[in-house]
Amino acid sequence: MTLLATVLTTTTMMAQQFNEVQYTPAKTTFALFAPEQAKGVKLRLYKDGQGGKALKTVRMAYSDGRWRAEVTGDLKGCFYTFDMGRGETPGVFAKAVGVNGQRGAVITLADTDPEGWSNDRRPVTKSPADLVIYEMHHRDFSIARRDARHPGKFLALTEPWAISHLKTLGVNAVHILPSYDFGSVDETRLGQPQYNWGYDPVNYNVPDGGYSTDPYRPEVRIREFKQMVKALHEAGIRVILDVVYNHTYDIDHSNFQRTYPDYYYRKTSDGAYSNGSGCGNETASEQPMMRAFMIESVRHWINEYHIDGFRFDLMGVHDTETMNQIRQAVDEIDPSIYIYGEGWSAGSCALSGERLGVKANIPLMPAIGAFSDEIRDALRGPFSDDTKAGWLGGAPDCEESLKYGIAGAISHPQVDMSRVNYSTRPWAVEPTQMVSYVSCHDDMCLVDRLKTSIPGITTDELVRLDLLAQTAVFTSQGVPFMLSGEELLRDKKGVHNSFESPDSINRLDWDNLTRYPQVFEYYRRLIALRQHHPAFRLGSADLVRRHLVFLDAPRQVVAFRLKDYAGRDDWRNIIVILNASRQQQTVSIPKGRYDVVCRDGVINENSLGILSGTQAIVSPQSALILHD
Repeated sequence: MTLLATVLTTTTMMAQQFNEVQYTPAKTTFALFAPEQAKGVKLRLYKDGQGGKALKTVRMAYSDGRWRAEVTGDLKGCFYTFDMGRGETPGVFAKAVGVNGQRGAVITLADTDPEGWSNDRRPVTKSPADLVIYEMHHRDFSIARRDARHPGKFLALTEPWAISHLKTLGVNAVHILPSYDFGSVDETRLGQPQYNWGYDPVNYNVPDGGYSTDPYRPEVRIREFKQMVKALHEAGIRVILDVVYNHTYDIDHSNFQRTYPDYYYRKTSDGAYSNGSGCGNETASEQPMMRAFMIESVRHWINEYHIDGFRFDLMGVHDTETMNQIRQAVDEIDPSIYIYGEGWSAGSCALSGERLGVKANIPLMPAIGAFSDEIRDALRGPFSDDTKAGWLGGAPDCEESLKYGIAGAISHPQVDMSRVNYSTRPWAVEPTQMVSYVSCHDDMCLVDRLKTSIPGITTDELVRLDLLAQTAVFTSQGVPFMLSGEELLRDKKGVHNSFESPDSINRLDWDNLTRYPQVFEYYRRLIALRQHHPAFRLGSADLVRRHLVFLDAPRQVVAFRLKDYAGRDDWRNIIVILNASRQQQTVSIPKGRYDVVCRDGVINENSLGILSGTQAIVSPQSALILHD
């Protein structure tokens, strides 16, 4: 047995210790991973998910590394908590909970399967390069939609209008913001205005009740989540889950701390809790049982909920060994499941940098991707200052960083790394390890950033630059990613960090479909262009280096050619010219007769006209795409 296989086997055995509740109609067995020296560990049973006195209190006994209790009789529908003297908790791996996640629930998960669940299948994707990822928040997407029957709920994504919009746009993967049980929305007050992105984990392995139609009944949130997944799968759309294992809502009230104090958290050399998450704590992924917890949690979401991918929040807090073991465990189920994350932390971690899952260590994590802040900030300006423009706003010396992003963050002979922002050497081994984007939920959306960084920008200029930015993203060799609503020219009233802003800030304005129909149409045709032409998604560093050639271009222009039927494309040579300047620009191209398929904010793969010769003229603040 190889060393890796031995490690995985050991981790699997540890993960099995998280089977905290094993139910049969005759008896239910409860188990808890907690210190052996703990005294008086108790199990409490309740009729309801909140309030009321315990129906029964059982003292647990320690054996084989866990505290255990066995209760005879049929407990289905009962609620439970563990208590080792630090406050009641449903444990760290509750698979069903009551309202606000305060108590675990005894249920049979098979009873939550919607009709046809056993026949649900993951949409086929040959390579991560084929993905078009659409990041959404459940409430943002549907709360202001007039014909939504379940606004702000999981079920909104089962409705015909939602499926039609996503399919028409052409995306094939939705990245849903945290959908597990989180702490900042009170599920007993859902009729009152409340909002949060959900990056405050409580129970990692149960859907959040705030997005269900009934948070008091444990089976409802589970069934409705599955209904959502099934509807999206039937539409050919994968579901990617945003997972936040790097920190908890707080320390003292967390399920980790209430079961095994200080085991799951890192501390600094002076004994203080480390804060690499920027949220007051950071988890210790290198601890055997924390690592096992993460692996088993990912498996649970795949096996029980048919999840197709994972986005790791602040992946730079986790150690590379844990990420690689997660990747290996996922490969054993389905290698096509895509894993990517933020290749940074929000502060210093109490673990040496060479062990962390940051961008610089992506070569140590095969088949795991990371967001490229190089292409993001090259396009629209630095995260640290909303008022500073990027290439779109005329900032100097952004072209090399944009070229680096277009190549997929790999080593390319025409990219000078000494002129690339943030990275001094390529961090992606393959282009599928780079997620290409210009904005996401975090930070200003693209429209707001353009307004803030380009004083006096007109609506026409705003639209041109918005479309130009996404053309760079969707013709790059990485995995393209967009924020929901950008196809509607979304804005958030200039709010930089809208994690708890009201619906008036965060909701999608569906009226923009009629206000700016040209924007949605351009996005739709741009996504289709990428999907129809494998030259834009080669998926291999060797193929990118062989077929992607950058052309000489003036300042504020980036131009490239995808040559020789790249990726067995039907088009022999494809030329993309991106012009961010406010003037018309001319670029020298190989002599030929070309069909124009993108010009002046319009895309038509059947041709917008013919261009012959060795010179291509591109309009201000727009893209020109040609092929022969």
